[in-house]
Amino acid sequence: MSTAPTPTTDPVSYRAEVPVRWSDMDVFQHVNHARMVTLLEEARIDWLRSVGPEASELLGTSVVAHIDVRYRSPLTHADSPLSVTMWIERLRTVDVTVRYEVRAATAQADSRPAVEAVTQLALGDPHTQRLRRLTADERALLATWVRG
Repeated sequence: MSTAPTPTTDPVSYRAEVPVRWSDMDVFQHVNHARMVTLLEEARIDWLRSVGPEASELLGTSVVAHIDVRYRSPLTHADSPLSVTMWIERLRTVDVTVRYEVRAATAQADSRPAVEAVTQLALGDPHTQRLRRLTADERALLATWVRG
């Protein structure tokens, strides 16, 4: 379980500290690539829950439509908890693109990230099993996290 996210000096990004579990490691004692996707998800869930119940409800109606993860340098168990900085890169009618920068716990906030990632979340209606549009309230809530 990750700790509560904390605001960054950038008003439109959020930083979560996510612990690395021993089971997240591969044979080379690096964070396994597939486990990194789970750690990103944990950071994103903490972030949206911290924003409020409206944003938290989006979790239940979103699915990952696309994910791109770039590994720049290995992370190990000793780098825990990982510092995951997130913001919304793009906000469209039916999807949200979240960008991540992952650094070791001891890394400087302005250092090159060990991992950079992007997740495109599509919003859906669980009852109709179809995509749905963001409501005006959801869009306004998420717009405060758009960088750029």
